[in-house]
This record gives sequence, C-alpha cells and structure tokens, in this order.
Amino acid sequence: MTTADAAVHASVADRRALGKDARERAPLEAHAGWLPPSGRFDPVAVLKAQNTTREPDLVPVRHGRMMASAFTFYRGSAAIMAADLAATPTAGLEVQLCGDAHLSNFGVFASPERQLLFDLNDFDETLPGPFELDVKRLAASFAIAARNNQFPPSDVTQICLAVGEAYRLAMADFAQMDTLDVWYSRMSDDDVRAGMESARRDFEKEARGTKGTAATDGRSPGVLVKRGEAALKKARSRTNLQALSKLTEVVDGRQRIVSQPPVLIPKRELESYYGLDAAEIDDAVHQAFEDYTSTLSDTRRHLLSRYRIVDVARKVVGVGSVGTRGYVALLEGRDARDPLFLQTKEATRSVLEAHLAPSRYENPGERVVQGQQMLQAASDIFLGWSAGLEAGRYYYWRQLRDMKGSADVESMVPAGVTYYAKICGWTLARAHARSGDPVAIAAYLGSKRRFDKALAEFAEQYADQNDRDYQAFLEAIGSGRIEARQGV
Repeated sequence: MTTADAAVHASVADRRALGKDARERAPLEAHAGWLPPSGRFDPVAVLKAQNTTREPDLVPVRHGRMMASAFTFYRGSAAIMAADLAATPTAGLEVQLCGDAHLSNFGVFASPERQLLFDLNDFDETLPGPFELDVKRLAASFAIAARNNQFPPSDVTQICLAVGEAYRLAMADFAQMDTLDVWYSRMSDDDVRAGMESARRDFEKEARGTKGTAATDGRSPGVLVKRGEAALKKARSRTNLQALSKLTEVVDGRQRIVSQPPVLIPKRELESYYGLDAAEIDDAVHQAFEDYTSTLSDTRRHLLSRYRIVDVARKVVGVGSVGTRGYVALLEGRDARDPLFLQTKEATRSVLEAHLAPSRYENPGERVVQGQQMLQAASDIFLGWSAGLEAGRYYYWRQLRDMKGSADVESMVPAGVTYYAKICGWTLARAHARSGDPVAIAAYLGSKRRFDKALAEFAEQYADQNDRDYQAFLEAIGSGRIEARQGV
C-alpha cells in the first residue's frame, strides 16, 4: 500500500503532519548536490545490457542518435540515472512516476474533445515510486539543455530553480483543491498562449536596453512567442490525413506505406527480417490486433470495427526507445481518404523496477497504459495493449499522430526556457497530485525555497555527471566497444 493509499481517508491535518514528518527521513537540504559513489557502475555497460533484446540492426542507430550531444545522450540514459537515483534520499511519499520525465517527454496533443492539451507524453518507464525521482530527472534535463544552448551559468541556475519552484507552488495549489478539481485540472493551448504572452511582457521589460527598446534579434521573447504559436498551429495539422501524405504511396490504386529503411520498413519487406512469410506476418498482425482490441471498451471496439487494416510497417522513433520493436499500422475507414494510423511500441520492464518494487501488472504493455491514464489529464481513446508473437514480448497501442507537437528548446533564449521549465514543473506536479497525496507532498516541500535550491544544486552537479558519462560513451564508440550509426 502506498503512502497515498494509507492517507486517502485521513484528515487534512494528519496528511500535512505526514508530510512534515517526512523531513526527518529526508531533510529538504538532503536533495542537494550529487557525488558519484566509490566504485560506481560502468554507464556504458548499463546501456549495453539494454541492447540484448533490441533489434540488432537498430542498436547502432540508437547509439548514433545519442551521440549528437550531451542532451541527446541524456534522453537515452534513463537506466543510468535510475541506478544513480536509487541511492539518493527520498521522503517516502509515493506517486505514479512517469519514470523518464525529461523535458522532451512533454508536449501537446489532442484530447478526445479535440482540444490541444500540454502534458506528459512518454510513459515507457512509468512505475509507482518516490516523487523526487521524476522531479530530479526533469530538473537535470533543464540543466543539461541550458548548457547545450550555451547559456551563462547564472541563467542555468535560474532555470533549474524555476523547475523546483513551479513544482512546489503547483503542489501547494493542488493541496488546497477538492479531489475532483485536482483530477480535472489540465493545461490547454489557450493556457499556454496566455502564459507565453504574460511571460513575454515580463521578459521584454527585463530585456529593454538603455534607450528603452526591447531586444529585437531573432531569439527575443517576442519572436519565440510567435514560434510557439506556430508550433501549436503545426500540431493541429499533424493528423491522420497529414500522415497519409507523408508515409504512404499509391500502387495499383491502393495505399501502402512507403519504404524508408531502416526507419520505416513496410510489411512486404519484413519477411527477411523475421524469417516469416507474408501469410505468417498477416496472421501475427491480426492476432495482435485482436488481442489489443480486447483491452478496449465496447464502444472503442465498435469504433475500430469501422476500419480495416491496409498495411503495417516497422517504424523507428525517439532516442532511448530505438531498437525496441515498434510498428505503425495503416487502417482505412469509409474510403482511402479516411485513414487511421495506429502506433504500437514494445513495452519492456521499466528501468525503475531494478530499484523499486516490481510492477503489479504482469504485462508491461498494461503497465504503460495504466500509468499513462493515471498521469495524463486526458488520454488517447485508442490506448491499449497486447502480447507479441514471441513469448515475453508485449506492446502498447495508440494513435500515431493526434495533433502531437513539441517545443524546440534549442531555439529558445533563457527567458523562453525558463517559461517552459515552469509549465513542465506545473504539469509534473499535476500528474503526481492525481496519483499521490498533494497535501502531504506540499507540506513536505514547504513554502520557502529550500527544496528549489537543493534541486537546482543537484541538477547542475548531475549535469556534470552526465557530461562524464557522455564522454565515456563517445570513447566506447571510438574504441569500437560499441557501434554507432549517425544520420538516421
């Protein structure tokens, strides 16, 4: 039973006391800083261990994508940080963890009501555990990204402080809300626009020069607000029809997925990869689809029954998940101009399970789906799971493109990254408040900036560790210990 379960019917006063008492187990200052323990594990060995069940031809692609920068390396190193965080202090206040809450795993997507929402969008590593693990992963990602943008050290520190402050203040607000109000809380695209405009006004006041004019270069806050608006508009265009134009071609009057190996390999070319003939692949696809639809509600199954599978392909996405099996299925409704693209991704054991209690779900696909539905304000109507053709392989399913969009942090000035840090901090707090006890967590964090400062210090020092691990990774590639393929 989690702390949140035990406290769910306790009085608010008792829940506050629970949070304050947790400071005896883990004083707020105990979260500050990072020093690797003596005899720390080999980070390259951790990555290599993850490759044993991955597609052999894609492992070098994964390494090549991680080579791009210290930040892309960080995106693929959730297992490394999970091992590091296992030995850090925690207050014993559990939530449903995202498990990989770095800044690139936030973005916009469409709710079932077709409203754009800003939220977490990756749950491969989700598992119940101490809330600090997610917050530290998020803060460190901002420290690494800010350094990657070559921001001054003072700006890096302020951005890291913004993460902790936004999380703490949001949790304090959620602690005052009724239960349903917490559950219904969400951040819409209108909220993002209003926040960007408010931030722009504040930032441009600070950016005014001696002659009273705001900075006008291409990276000014005003320009970045326009880029934010453009990103939201672009997200709305990322639909099934847009995917149809990008991912398919017409052959003999029929739509089929294009061939772009190794990133996109259609069914007709998969026989050589898996040693199956076309009939066996068709049988496997339809069995998996039937297994998946059995996890949906009757209404969702009825909706999917209006579509038929036209083609499938292996598809590579992301950084850290490259090499795990992933596919895209093209379905057709009333005609060829009524497509539905479903993405199915392999779900493996969470990297946190080596350090926390194992998932209560035997099927990792169900673990991902249940965790996503707990953490997100609204989830894809087609979210479900299935077993794979091979024993021990499991998958989760969702729409491929449902107005999904992400922030281009590399183009932002410090003011823009600071704003993004604040909305990510708020969003993570909302996700945790749904599954944990916001009253206890808020009482633990307190009203002063002690946690913010400790978190910022940790984030910057862990960014140093990430740099060291990144260099060890590059050296392993240079020596031939591991193989990398760039540009894919």
